[in-house]
Amino acid sequence: MLPPRSSRPLLPLLLIVARLAWASVGDSFGDCSQFLYTRVPPAGVRGGGLGRICQRYGNKPRYATLYDRGLRLPVYSAYTFKKSDGQRRVDTPWMYEPQLASVEEGGNMKVLPPDDELDPLVEESQVVLQDFVDATLYERSPLNPDQHQSDNDDKASTYTLTNVVPLVTSFLEEYWNPYLDNVRKRLNNFCRGTAYVVTGVAVSGAMIRRKNADRLAVPKYLWSAYCCPRFDRNSPYSVRYMFPSYAAYGLNDRAGPGVLEVPLKTLENFLKNQTNVERSLALFHRNCVSANAAKRRRRKESPSSP
Repeated sequence: MLPPRSSRPLLPLLLIVARLAWASVGDSFGDCSQFLYTRVPPAGVRGGGLGRICQRYGNKPRYATLYDRGLRLPVYSAYTFKKSDGQRRVDTPWMYEPQLASVEEGGNMKVLPPDDELDPLVEESQVVLQDFVDATLYERSPLNPDQHQSDNDDKASTYTLTNVVPLVTSFLEEYWNPYLDNVRKRLNNFCRGTAYVVTGVAVSGAMIRRKNADRLAVPKYLWSAYCCPRFDRNSPYSVRYMFPSYAAYGLNDRAGPGVLEVPLKTLENFLKNQTNVERSLALFHRNCVSANAAKRRRRKESPSSP
């Protein structure tokens, strides 16, 4: 049993706060900006205690994550889609982000140690496996899923808890995983260049608790959007209208309506009403329209010269 709050020693807490304040995660996505369309992160996302993590595995940048330290939850993960057969890795241990806990750590994610060897700084700075033990309603679900990656190391890098959100099991299995597979097939078959994906959450205040303390926020909604500027323009219209960008969102609930696929702007307008974002929210720079395409569109829309 914990002693009364007033009698707990303050020094360990102060040390934790001080070390977190100097953590190297936070200012920039650095090398992981390559996973963002035109290297520009989503605009208009706000919140306290947000840190930009360049998720590294095997000394190589893999994807970018905006992490909310207070909610111990990724706000979004941004990655590039790799053509994949949809197979998942089954032998990868769960990892954590050491830079969130200490500035003295390196940049690579690490395998979580046994519970009795877990550094209190790690437990304070981010979610750990213990937080899911009694949360039987939920499954751990990576925002950047391994089935959207092809290289074994890229797949392995998705198994870090800074990339994970708790999803209701029925929503994950009946709706979200089938949606991910549909997007995989669509991008495999019709995207001719790099596909940039951003997947994130909207929260409502619900929390997973452990030891009488709020530990991890539960998403109310899960959303995702992709941007593929170079695509097959001869594809059937039933697919072509979903390029260069399209999006989706779903209610994280057992009785929810499933996943709704919508245009990018529709998702952004939805998020403006559901989350703490600015009215200027833009998930992709220039709305995933290249400069050349924008020029062609303006020429087409402008009156003919006399």
